[in-house]
Amino acid sequence: MHLRSIMAGEEDLRDMPRVVGVLSALLERVTERNDAAADAAAPTPASAFRATTKPDISVRAYMARIARFAGCSPSCYVVAYIYLDRLLRRRRAPTVDSYSVHRLLITAVLAAVKFMDDICYSNAYFAKVGGVSLQEMNYLEVDFLFAVGFDLNVSPEAFGHCCTVLRSEMLCLELERAPPMHCCLADQDDTPTTTTAPPAAAASSTQHQLAA
Repeated sequence: MHLRSIMAGEEDLRDMPRVVGVLSALLERVTERNDAAADAAAPTPASAFRATTKPDISVRAYMARIARFAGCSPSCYVVAYIYLDRLLRRRRAPTVDSYSVHRLLITAVLAAVKFMDDICYSNAYFAKVGGVSLQEMNYLEVDFLFAVGFDLNVSPEAFGHCCTVLRSEMLCLELERAPPMHCCLADQDDTPTTTTAPPAAAASSTQHQLAA
């Protein structure tokens, strides 16, 4: 069984919650890094989340599709990120690459919606949004829950820490998109001042965990 191709363009993320864009950018970077390292690595173990072929929709477009049709609160994406981190910390965790990222994403969001929101769509609806069959969606959900040890509770501290990580990532992305700044001031020693990105140690640490 594999994720079906979804005929969709690169949906615009500008009208989506900012956390959606940040999460998609982070997962894209992790996916690209793991794809590049796949040739030199040992064969990837089989996993329910690993498709047999690469889906022909980008992570960004897939994330936009979920955000547009799932109708969940922005906090669900923060919790989905926490669930993914918990999953990938465990032994025999699936690798986040082009073959697995879509299934991991839709399943993590589904689990987060059911835990966080009072009202949510059925598995059948999420299956259509995610481009998988209902049978696959049900199986992925069960496999995901067992993989995280049914540890779905998120403390306020964990939620706040994750928001800090994603906020740091957001600032870095905004600085990357910003036009270059020309220095017009100098220190007293006539050395031009430079603008550097804010510390992103927390984001780097979490990205490393996702790529592990």
